[in-house]
Amino acid sequence: MFSDGEIVKKVLEVSGFSGLNPVQNLALKKGVLSKKNMVVAAPTASGKTLISEMAAIKTILQGKKVVYIVPLRALATEKYEEFKKKYEPLGVKVAVSIGDYDSNDPWLARYDWIIITSEKLDSLLRHGINWVENIGLVVADEVHLLDSPERGPTLEVILTRINQVANPRIIALSATINNYEELAKWLDAEAIKSDFRPVKLYKGLCYKNIIDFVHEKKVLLNGDDPLMEIVDKTLSMGKQALVFASTRKGAESIAEKIGKHIKDNLNENDLNTLKKISDEILHSLEHPTKQCERLARCVEMGVAFHHAGETNKQRKILEDSFRSGIIKVITATPTLAFGLNLPAHTVIIKDIKRFAPFKGMDYLPVLEIHQMLGRCGRPKYDKEGQGIILAKNQAEAEYAWENYILGEPEKIYSKLGVEPVLRVHVLALIASGVTTSKKDLMEFFSKTFYAFQYRDISQIEKKIEKIIMLLRDFGFITTGYIEETSEFKKASDIIEHADELKPTKIGKRVSELYIDPLTANHLIKSLEIISERHINDFGLLNIICRCLEMRPLPSLNKKDFEYLDELMNKEMDNLLNVPREWDVEYDDFLRSVKLAYVLYKWIEETGEDKILDDFNMTPGELRARLDNADWLLYAIQELALLLGKMKILKDIRKLRLRLKYGIKEELLPFVKLKGIGRVKARVIYNSGIKTLSELRKVPLESLEKIVGPKTARNIKEQLGES
Repeated sequence: MFSDGEIVKKVLEVSGFSGLNPVQNLALKKGVLSKKNMVVAAPTASGKTLISEMAAIKTILQGKKVVYIVPLRALATEKYEEFKKKYEPLGVKVAVSIGDYDSNDPWLARYDWIIITSEKLDSLLRHGINWVENIGLVVADEVHLLDSPERGPTLEVILTRINQVANPRIIALSATINNYEELAKWLDAEAIKSDFRPVKLYKGLCYKNIIDFVHEKKVLLNGDDPLMEIVDKTLSMGKQALVFASTRKGAESIAEKIGKHIKDNLNENDLNTLKKISDEILHSLEHPTKQCERLARCVEMGVAFHHAGETNKQRKILEDSFRSGIIKVITATPTLAFGLNLPAHTVIIKDIKRFAPFKGMDYLPVLEIHQMLGRCGRPKYDKEGQGIILAKNQAEAEYAWENYILGEPEKIYSKLGVEPVLRVHVLALIASGVTTSKKDLMEFFSKTFYAFQYRDISQIEKKIEKIIMLLRDFGFITTGYIEETSEFKKASDIIEHADELKPTKIGKRVSELYIDPLTANHLIKSLEIISERHINDFGLLNIICRCLEMRPLPSLNKKDFEYLDELMNKEMDNLLNVPREWDVEYDDFLRSVKLAYVLYKWIEETGEDKILDDFNMTPGELRARLDNADWLLYAIQELALLLGKMKILKDIRKLRLRLKYGIKEELLPFVKLKGIGRVKARVIYNSGIKTLSELRKVPLESLEKIVGPKTARNIKEQLGES
């Protein structure tokens, strides 16, 4: 068994450091290698991860598992590659688990260190993983995202739940937040705060061609365009820059502008390499879109824009090229600031306002701005970094200086009290057997950060009572005694006697499928209708597009109404429960029809380029929609199986395959072959070959002329020919 000193020495050695920095030393003194829970609040790039690595290695040496929770799939992959490279040579088995929410991934039982997203861990707990009691350490990275309405509640529930089931150590890593001590008290943890940063960060505000840095200096700019001048100064030092804009369009137009400005200063070697990367970006899709072409042009000039509208493959190419130094500037939306390790010497924040529903243009939170500024400075390359906010007017300059430059980040608050969130987790707790009565439910929620923070869960209690009734009415749970008698008829009586909450078979399956109970009820009702009458693929797509998981639905513009009227007249017999035009839900229904039509065009082999032109849906957004659609089709398939609605299964399975490949039904036999996508399958079919048996009979020489020598040989091998 290694001593604590040997563990520290080995972690430093594999990480390439000669000693601990101040925040790591503080964590060691405060007991990071003891049995204490710990909350570490420190700036980005301050070495927080290494603190958790020391604790992880000690835990693994003691024969226990480590679970490392991250908010994003991309961050999970990044951490997995980093930890695997460092620790697998030492005999540590590292795994990553981020997909397939309907599996308990039994193979994970063989691994010591599991990197996982909150949602995937939640899913595993619902499936009753048998190794949960062997978890010795949970690391919650970016724990300040408890404040996020999208990701926070799931993280909060799984931390509460895993604490109750396995009682492991918890180390929570956070950006600097105002109420880190409150978070530590909730987790019964040692609180550590540090302002240390290995790369000194100079925060500045630029207004009227003057950059004011805090307590340091003023920099006078000469030109009419501060952004370009700051970029020029950064590149002249051989450094890189990140520019943050509030919108995708803004990020794209700024990238083009910077590219035209800097392209003449690139050397020949860089230009040749950038051309290759540009070609790779352009041909990463079968049908390059205008966005692909725009991105490829920017990359040729040494600049890239980065946002959710791009595909995962494109973003990975950009990130790797930026890390290698060949792409000099990335312009991005603020989402890049959370998690991914893409530091640069200079960060420029172009916009400090963003559009918010019901508010209009509103200032960004201080924590979000600080996360962006935290991308400044690469520990192994820079001794200092600079983060500069560009103010558009006097009011913005004053606000930014007081709040972003001198101000402290906001407190984080639990977002668990929202009914849709509670609905999902209440069913999961009952279905997993964690809670078996209303009393158990209230006891569980009394241990959450929400209860700790607000000291009053009466509002949650009212919502839980309503949810119990809803789940009972849906047939997802039973409430014990009341199910056997008609003595109690009022909802209040049922709730009062909800002393034996049990999942039904279908309720347990709904929880495992990781869908909202409202979605499940919608799918079940739809199955009842379509088992009696046949509807086509468009009708099936519209059923899933009306699920909560497909939101936000696309907006409608003037030209949409022209084809939507015609489309609805044509497909009326395939649309279920169509609201009347004056009903409140009619607008959302129209949006769901539009989304279903986009997906339908995809399975009719419309390319990403045409979908972007016709519907303003980027390849990245389309892929995200397709993933969600596939999951919901899988859910309706599983529910149909459970309910004995066998007639519909074949149609759903076929539709899932068509969605996966973006093909008409006639191409289904060919895409089963490895290396054959929608384009090559269409080429084969259009050459007169309609079935696999016909394909088998085609001589190799003839097939080579249709799909090329390499693909032809690959096909023949798969069909059993040498």
